[in-house]
Amino acid sequence: MKTYDAIIVGAGHNGLTTAAFLAKAGLDVICLEKNDYIGGATVSREMYKDWLYSSCSYVCSLLRPEIYRALELHKYGLQVTPFGGSCQFMENGDYFGSYHDPEMAYREMARFSRHDADAYERFSADTMRQCRLVRDNLLRTAPDPTSFKPKDLMGLAELGMKFMDMGEDAMYETIRFWTMSVAEYLDQYFETDVIKTTKSGSGIIGTALGVYSPGTSYVLLHHYMGDVDGNVGTWGVARGGMGAIADSIAGAFQTYGGELRSEAGVDKIIVKNGRATGVALENGEEISARLVVSAIDVKQTFLDRIDKSDLPEAFYNRVANFKIRGSSGKVNIALDGMPTFPAIPKGSTLYHGDMHFIDSMERMERAFDDWKAGTWSKDPYIDMLIPTLTDPTMAPPGKHFMSCFVQYCPYQIDGRAWTEPEREAFGQTVIDQIANYSPDFKSLILHYEVRTPEDIENQIGITEGNIFHGELTMDQLFFNRPVPGYAQYRTPVSSLYMCGSSTHPGGGVMSAPGANAAREILADLNRPNTVPENFGDD
Repeated sequence: MKTYDAIIVGAGHNGLTTAAFLAKAGLDVICLEKNDYIGGATVSREMYKDWLYSSCSYVCSLLRPEIYRALELHKYGLQVTPFGGSCQFMENGDYFGSYHDPEMAYREMARFSRHDADAYERFSADTMRQCRLVRDNLLRTAPDPTSFKPKDLMGLAELGMKFMDMGEDAMYETIRFWTMSVAEYLDQYFETDVIKTTKSGSGIIGTALGVYSPGTSYVLLHHYMGDVDGNVGTWGVARGGMGAIADSIAGAFQTYGGELRSEAGVDKIIVKNGRATGVALENGEEISARLVVSAIDVKQTFLDRIDKSDLPEAFYNRVANFKIRGSSGKVNIALDGMPTFPAIPKGSTLYHGDMHFIDSMERMERAFDDWKAGTWSKDPYIDMLIPTLTDPTMAPPGKHFMSCFVQYCPYQIDGRAWTEPEREAFGQTVIDQIANYSPDFKSLILHYEVRTPEDIENQIGITEGNIFHGELTMDQLFFNRPVPGYAQYRTPVSSLYMCGSSTHPGGGVMSAPGANAAREILADLNRPNTVPENFGDD
């Protein structure tokens, strides 16, 4: 039986990234995917004839440009096009628009509050200061604060120096920032409810927390620190849907000689004498390798695919307590034409951006209250985008695809599985909210699919459908992710590594966990490093 150098469990974007960099270094690598398609949540699928749906993830910003260049993803067709601004619809018939153009952005804010328009520059500068601190560490392994290894000591010293360079006042503010709620953070700058609501959405997307929950200030930062073509904070659409990202990385992987197998779900990671030696597939086949890398989440890896007896009890218990709660749903819609939104001027660039239908912080928090009560939000926060306005290849000419990412949607209803009528009612709640602001919207719907966290878990394999593979809270970040002592992609099992979003620096389609894991693996094997370093911000 053949023995590979490495087996990658899961062909999501992180698994493919690790596989590509290992194969680029000359390793014999096989990447295994349980579905008949690759990409995990980074996928484009034809769910309705001639329409491509970005079924789960739907926008791109966090993908590290260093990885894009190192794997030459442009050769495999990956194009990311920025889209413009966002719009917050208001119950009184007005709207608040966010624009990339600084003068337009200022005028729009001043329409509601001159104070807020003047404060925005300070808000942007302070937030960008935090972004720079984090961005420098995305393509670096988190140093272990308990280690005396030179690499860890140097990493901690570097981090400390950057922290000190911020200055005394900024140091105090940074400590406060990482533990604040997004509502408290925004209150320091803005007075207008709809403006705060617009900014707060980035603090709760994909997160089982509300706008007044401590730690959501960092979640806002996580969504602000990406870039498209060097424009930090900008979001874009991948041409051909989000699956184009996974397809391009897979193309690079296969060019380097890697082997990719779909419909090859891993049932167990085989451990012998404390060392991972291969995997057993769901069909009973066994595949051997010198090392195994898991791209699936930490709970799926250690609670479901490894015998408890092969793990230290303390480690097992920490994994069991890792917070990875489902809070987001998705509704994807095929449209017969472009819906109208009477509140927005015809031809406005706001049509190309994401749209939201909640206009107050109180409504945002009440949406979270429904989730805490074990049901979906009856007045949800929806991040709605019509990507076909930027990328017309996803639907037939004159038709459109609409993506709706929804907060909040629980993994279970009152502690039990969803029923089909409840799933339909959740989808209808989303459609009704949009229809309140678009009179012809419902008449244009040709098809829609509803995905609850339970559906995402069943279809893709992410615990509770949590898009980040675990909450992005202070206790689960940096050298605490996924658990203290195991934040450097290694595990208590020899020759078993992690490379998914449960590891540093966390979730989002950035590929940084996969790249960082590959760098550590190559170092352990004394192989030349093929993984790029962070090339920093100007």
